[in-house]
Amino acid sequence: MANGSRQAAWEFFGTELKRRREDAGITQVELGARVFVSGGYIGQFEQAIRKPQLDVAQRIDDALQTDGIFERLCRKLIDDPRYADYFAKVAELEGLATTICEFAPALVPGLLQTADYARAVTLAMNPFAPDELIEEKVSGRMDRARILADAARPVYWVVLHENVLCIPVGGPSTMADQLEYVAALARARTVLVQVLPLAVGAHPAMTGSLKLMEFEDAPPTAYTEAVYSGTLLDDPPVVQRIRSAYDLIRAAALSPEASLARIKSAVEDHRRCASTS
Repeated sequence: MANGSRQAAWEFFGTELKRRREDAGITQVELGARVFVSGGYIGQFEQAIRKPQLDVAQRIDDALQTDGIFERLCRKLIDDPRYADYFAKVAELEGLATTICEFAPALVPGLLQTADYARAVTLAMNPFAPDELIEEKVSGRMDRARILADAARPVYWVVLHENVLCIPVGGPSTMADQLEYVAALARARTVLVQVLPLAVGAHPAMTGSLKLMEFEDAPPTAYTEAVYSGTLLDDPPVVQRIRSAYDLIRAAALSPEASLARIKSAVEDHRRCASTS
């Protein structure tokens, strides 16, 4: 499903939700109470600003006695070829999160990627895929990043391992543009960025990336990712252990000001490489 068609389908979901709710004679607040989200979230579902999780869609069907229509719509829409199966749920939760904390050991996180950088990463991971699939996946990544332009965007805190600054993904020019984009977001205070120096050595997340998400009306979750696999975790003791690991990484990282200086230095290094290649 093309991106425009998918958005139109979510808008249909919202319009139908509003119609069914009003036909049942209940307010957004009342429906929210029945499905364990806020009334404001119901309003955002109806306006297609936010997308409900599958379990919320199921509870809406129960509350409105709609014979599974919202579950079926939701299943169809979250079956998105732009995302790997193990990541689709995470992409959905990012749009609902109030806070996202992320550690990236090797690549710039998807929410911060430029299209050229995302394309280079996608090609590297899908070397035999047709151009149409590559562009579809890049489009999905760009769509995810739109939450950072939203007035209700989450608080977003990212720690980049210094490796991320050094690996010239897509070539030195693409890499310089990517790091300049990250720095611009940091200067605009859209995201708080820190760099974990190589000199730190061993750290608590050496085996892969991690992401923590907090929500207004749901318990926090954690997501860890390795090669072609990822795990979404919501067991409170496990999430707390990952939170502790993230706090240790953040404590060992450079200050935001020193991190920006290090990113600027990396941009200059990549620009020099691009000019001599």
